[in-house]
Amino acid sequence: MTHPRSRLQRPPPQGGATSGPAKPVPRWHAKEDPFVDQVDTTYLESLLGYNARRAALAVIEVFLERMARYQLRPVDFSVLSLITHNPGITSRQLCAALGILPPNLVGMVGALEKRELIVRKPHPRDGRAMGLHLTPAGQKLMQGAERTAAELEGEVATRLSPAEQKTLIRLLKKIYL
Repeated sequence: MTHPRSRLQRPPPQGGATSGPAKPVPRWHAKEDPFVDQVDTTYLESLLGYNARRAALAVIEVFLERMARYQLRPVDFSVLSLITHNPGITSRQLCAALGILPPNLVGMVGALEKRELIVRKPHPRDGRAMGLHLTPAGQKLMQGAERTAAELEGEVATRLSPAEQKTLIRLLKKIYL
């Protein structure tokens, strides 16, 4: 006897007597269940988030490979790039610019300091704040990393014209800014 909450159902008997109890067939494997030869992704491809994520994954995969020699993750690169172009930026400003929570940034800054890529210096106008600056080793690393990132962007965007690239960036910014 099958328990009422069982996920299995017994198939109907096939013509005449059986030589024992019928074997249960999982409900998810009924004969009438459809199967597909070609996957229909039309709905997913109509979603902005799906397309943005697919594009990001394509870029990030190559980014991770190329940045491995610098031992940089995308967030590390972003933090160092902002410090490169904004010497003396504070942790609060970094968090606001990148949408990072302060507790998450603390560990990153500590790790970058430990690698001797950045140093903290007192802020000239806010005695409580510390400005972040690249060390000479950090400057050298970022020269190579930003050159690599620019090459990567050029390779990834080969299917887009320069005007399309600008339009895509402008449209993406409308979503997250």
